[in-house]
Amino acid sequence: MSKFCALTDKKPLSGNNVSHSKRHTRRVQNPNLQTKRLVNPATGKIEKIKISARGLRTLAKWRKEGKVFDLRKLNA
Repeated sequence: MSKFCALTDKKPLSGNNVSHSKRHTRRVQNPNLQTKRLVNPATGKIEKIKISARGLRTLAKWRKEGKVFDLRKLNA
């Protein structure tokens, strides 16, 4: 579960740094992942998942709408 969002499937991107003289060197852009302990609405237990900041906003929206989801299935 390293550098991978459980909800949005975000993962590292690769590309190039380009200097003023147009030299290219490889770089990696990692997603904004947070390790959070969240209450699983399906079971009522606390689950520990790695989720992106965007994924946290999505979960907040789902809770507000009353949508039922299972964090264990997101982890798998």
